[in-house]
Amino acid sequence: MITCCNLISGCIATSFALYGEAKWALLWIIIGAVFDFFDGMTARLLHVSSPIGKELDSLADDVTFGVAPATMVFYELQIVDYPMALAPFSQYIPYLAFLIAAFSALRLAKFNLDERQTTSFLGLPTPANALFWGSLLVGMPDMFENMGSWSVPVLLFLILCSCWILVCELPMFALKFKNWGWNGNEVKYGFIVMSTMLLAFSGIMRGFWMVILLYVVISVLLHLTSNSKAE
Repeated sequence: MITCCNLISGCIATSFALYGEAKWALLWIIIGAVFDFFDGMTARLLHVSSPIGKELDSLADDVTFGVAPATMVFYELQIVDYPMALAPFSQYIPYLAFLIAAFSALRLAKFNLDERQTTSFLGLPTPANALFWGSLLVGMPDMFENMGSWSVPVLLFLILCSCWILVCELPMFALKFKNWGWNGNEVKYGFIVMSTMLLAFSGIMRGFWMVILLYVVISVLLHLTSNSKAE
């Protein structure tokens, strides 16, 4: 039931995205993320975990965190100005936004089969990717419109980066605590403090894209640091 609430939230978010209601779309993505957080926890507490729940969870996640943000980008690509070279393709280019949905599905399928991601992640989790896009389009609504002819190339570049980071092999830390002490959890507590400050300064719905960007930057730095120590 909770997983289906996540799925329904994603459908509602997609419907708002189709009409350019970015704030409402992001709100329902966040609501879906709350349901996504509690469905697995509830299943474990009630001892009702099942293979069908795992499959349904991936389907719901792809709708809420793949199709919904992709539809938001699709709408944005319909209203921005196109450079002369791309103007003849303006009615087709917006559909490239749905690559986000496809790569989100691919990431979810890989995550279900990858035994390396029990305590951390490889690639950006789909909820984080969805929150990045939703918050970016809500927090900076006029940014792409004000870019003029650069808006489409920038959006397409971000779409490609988004698809790549979903399925790449970059290790990313997870906010899973084996204990609540400071030792061993410095990065997690530091990230929580900095994220709280960003959200307090920018607002919850407007600041998520900065939090996700911070998460990626910290993960990259940790990866580079661990590689240099290994060498």
